[in-house]
This record gives sequence, structure tokens and C-alpha cells, in this order.
Amino acid sequence: MREKDSMNRRTFLQLSGFAGIAGFTGFASAVPERESGSSVELLVGTSATTERPHTVVTPYLPNGTRIVHENDTLGYVAVEFPEQSSSQVYTALKQASMEQGPVSYVEPNGTHRALYEPNDPLYSNQNIHQMINTPAAWDETLGDSDVTIAVIDQGVAYGHPDLQGNARSDPGHDFVDDDSDPAPDTSDESHGSHIAGIAAAGVDNGTGIAGIGNSTLLSVRALDEMGSGAISDIADGIQWAADQGADVINLSLGGGGPSQTMDQALAYAVDNGALPIAAAGGSASSEVAYPAANSKCLAVSALDSDRTLASYSNYGEAIELAAPGTNVLSTVPGSDYEVRSGTSMAASVVSGVAGLTLSQWDLTNSELRAHLKDTTVNVGIPEDEQGSGLVDAGNAVTTPP
Repeated sequence: MREKDSMNRRTFLQLSGFAGIAGFTGFASAVPERESGSSVELLVGTSATTERPHTVVTPYLPNGTRIVHENDTLGYVAVEFPEQSSSQVYTALKQASMEQGPVSYVEPNGTHRALYEPNDPLYSNQNIHQMINTPAAWDETLGDSDVTIAVIDQGVAYGHPDLQGNARSDPGHDFVDDDSDPAPDTSDESHGSHIAGIAAAGVDNGTGIAGIGNSTLLSVRALDEMGSGAISDIADGIQWAADQGADVINLSLGGGGPSQTMDQALAYAVDNGALPIAAAGGSASSEVAYPAANSKCLAVSALDSDRTLASYSNYGEAIELAAPGTNVLSTVPGSDYEVRSGTSMAASVVSGVAGLTLSQWDLTNSELRAHLKDTTVNVGIPEDEQGSGLVDAGNAVTTPP
């Protein structure tokens, strides 16, 4: 699958394959300087012995290799050689390590790196990012404005300082009042703004919280000031969002029971390339709420910070993923922030991860759905509570599909 190179945030070599890096200098003996160019390094460990590591390893080294680093205390050396010799050298040393002799292991001298941390001042108050490994994803990408997340809800307060940078220039549509202003009618209509902030509040913008990624937000108002919405408005909103090119459609709503009209709207969205992501419901029921129960939706349950099913979360066979849903800090109308809990929040976390994943990989909606599930972390609770597991942004972004 092709990687989106333009949004890659790597500044160091990957910890995979054979990669030459500058060595750790502690407890090091004097060795030749490393050569620049296409050289490769392996770390070779030695068994407990009174001999120096380089004395142990040298007899096993093919021509053209040299020791560039040695640590007597830990008993290893770094061996450098031309890239074209990598197979020969690795085979020779690996064979030596399998003979129960003085060579105990062979491994690439790869790299680790500091995990990215955004400059958003409320980032340290957010419990979701460490739980879903977002910093590892941010090492690669902070998101892409070419990826659109539609929020079908009470409307999004685009004027919030943490949302305005990721708001779509053509803001959306209000299916409740049938106009082109999808903002909440009152500040009490805050559910949609909270959902939007979780998925795509500005990351690294020096303001408030950090969303999952810098995707573009498309507001579709289909719920009124009481948080209720007619099936027709929601279905029309889904269809409209798909027509606008939404990549992800967040549905933090439900409870009205199956509907053929909604089924048609969801099928239309999927046929037009969108991935609907829906909240499982918050009545602690063993039945997943509709529309999350529809097979066209990716159904999300909510976990507490201890990675167990939240007491309020619905569960059942339809659950495909789990995400943090308890005590989630996000944006509300004005310039404020609030902590809220619910499967609504969990669904938005997954929508944000989906958007971040699309900023790194070119995937169809079905490929995206499978990739999100394939890169989860099993948290040890029943499958009907977590599906394939806890969504992991770092895995989703760094693991090739």
C-alpha cells in the first residue's frame, strides 16, 4: 500500500532492517570513526568471558568488516560493513551465535527516537492520547487537511479557537433548520463541538487541547437543541456528507431502532467511499444501539482508563473496536473545554484515528476499516466488549497495511 510521503514526519531512521547510526559513547573503547555512505551496522553480543568483546568477535568477521564501537561492561561490539555485504556478514555472525559459542546474539543497530509531544497547553490533561498511543503516530504525521471527517450531530462551533483552524471553508449544512449554517443554535448545543474537538481540534497549534489529528471538520447538523434528530434529517445528512467527499462519517448518536431509510443512507455512504463510525450506545445493554448495529458502520464501545469496559457502554457481537470514552476533555461552544464521558466520545476517538491513518496511507474505506481492526491492542476483556481490541493510533499509522 502506498505511503503518503508528503505527511511523513520521520526525521530519524526506522527501527527496522539494518541501519547505521552514531554509537552510544558510554564505556566505549577507542575505535575507528564510522564511514559515511552506504554502510550497515550490526550489534554483536558475547557470552560471559574474560576476553574483550572485540577479541571474541573478530575471528568470525568476514573480510571487509570492522569493529567501530565496543562496550566491555555490556559485552558487545558494533560491526560496520558495506551494504552489499550485509547478507554474507549477517549469515556468518548469526551462524556463530547458534553454535553456543562465545557469540551470543546478533541484531541490527537500529534507532529509537523521542516521541512527539504537541505544544497544546491542555495536552497533559488529556487521558486519551497515551491510552491509544497517539504520540507514536504524531512522530509520522499530525494529520492532513485533505482528509475530511463529517460530524453528524448538533452542529460544530467553528468559531472555537481550537476548531477554527481545521474547519472546512464550506462549513456544512443544517438539516434541522434547512440552511447552510451548521453551527449550534445555542451554547447549550455542545455535543457536536465536543465530538469534533476529540477527533480534530488543532494539534500543535499552541491552543487548548490536542485532537487526534489535523483532519478537516465538516459539520452536519441533524440533531436539535434537545439532542434529538429525525431519521430523515440524519439519513439526509449522511448522504450529503458522502456527496461532499467525507472520508469518515462520525455518528455519535443512536437508539431509535433499525430504519430502512437509514440503512439506505449508510449503504450510499459506503458505496461512495466513506467509512461510517458509530457509538455503541450508553445504556449498559448487551445489544449494540442502531445505527452502530448496522453492518455498514464500524461500531465502537467505550473503555475506562483502566482498559475495562465502561459501566455505561453497550456491548455485543456487533462491536468491532473499543476506545477511551470516560472523562474525555474536549471543546465546547465559545472558547471553553469540558470533560465528558460516553460511547459518543469513544466513537470520535476512532474517527480521529481513522483520519490520522488516512493522512499516512492511501486506503479505501474497506481497507481502512480492516487496518484499524488489524492494528488494535487486545486488552484482555471479552470480545463482545472490545471487538478486535483497543484502537491504537501509533500502530495504525506506523504499520504498513
